Amino acid sequence: MKRKHLAALVAAAAVTLAACGGDDSSSSNETSAPAETNAPAETNAPDTSLSGSIFVSGSSTVEPITAAVAKLFSDANPNVAITVEGPGTGDGFAKFCSGETDISDASRKIKDSEAEKCAAAGIEYVELEVAIDGLSVITSAENSAIECVSFGDLWVLLGPDALGRNNWSDANDAAEELRAAVGTDLGTINAPYPDAPLTITAPGEESGTFDSFVEIVLGAGAKATEAEDDLPRPDYTASPNDNVIIEGIAANATSLGWVGFAFVEENLDVIKPLKVDGGDGCVEPTPDSIAGGEYPIARSLFIYVSKNKLAESPALEAFVDFYLSDAGLAVIGTGAGQVPYVPLAAPAIEATRAAWAGR
Repeated sequence: MKRKHLAALVAAAAVTLAACGGDDSSSSNETSAPAETNAPAETNAPDTSLSGSIFVSGSSTVEPITAAVAKLFSDANPNVAITVEGPGTGDGFAKFCSGETDISDASRKIKDSEAEKCAAAGIEYVELEVAIDGLSVITSAENSAIECVSFGDLWVLLGPDALGRNNWSDANDAAEELRAAVGTDLGTINAPYPDAPLTITAPGEESGTFDSFVEIVLGAGAKATEAEDDLPRPDYTASPNDNVIIEGIAANATSLGWVGFAFVEENLDVIKPLKVDGGDGCVEPTPDSIAGGEYPIARSLFIYVSKNKLAESPALEAFVDFYLSDAGLAVIGTGAGQVPYVPLAAPAIEATRAAWAGR
């Protein structure tokens, strides 16, 4: 299965990355590219003078990007040990704001409550946008009955009032009521739905992918219907691990769920991304539709770097310099060997680099 590519990359990053220097962890393949004059300096030859350790935690969505950058950096700096893990954006911020980690991967912006915890602990940070993701609504590759879902469909299938609707057709009456109440404000509602089991596997509350889906999709449903609750139905299989979600979706022919775009691109043999109608018609998640804003469930991906840790770690500063260099950001894309998210446009890259330079 294509899932093996991302799974192997993430597994390699879950341990300390160091090519030598007495560390007993795995090495990585070296890649480099010339930097532009306005980009941070890049490391092209092994530098044994730089040493130390870097601990990155947070979003499982951003984890493959950071893991790929870490593998390249570790080859060039074999005495710097880098650990990358992906328990989820929320769990990552909890560690970050307690001073446990150097960098927090995040598939959403830090919440006010999390920022307050960082401030209370004296943790200062710089927020850096690194890529764009399109949250992808998915089903099994075997499911030929569904091709497009609207925000309205997702509200009646996944919203707080969908509890107990264990067959797609169980949502038919609710869909008709929603159509009468809001028309096409939430996109074209595609009921009646097939008479088939509805098996849902999706991110849990610790995931930034969960938060983004609630904010963009279910938040729109709650606003249109004046509902008090925008959280998804609680009776679904939740996991912070995108590969577990892919396996759950693939195992059930009439499944439904959502993950980040990269995990879709790596698993098209077993899952199918659905077109999404946010009010302007059905749009397929593609790099072009996500980058251009046509796909209605797009979001930015970030890394948060601890200023406290920077003060005591030359290796951390060098790693982030490399991350934001042309060679570092080149790991993102849909070409062979890249992590298949959408690269930032040039103005956004310059804004990120400016934020880092002005820290």
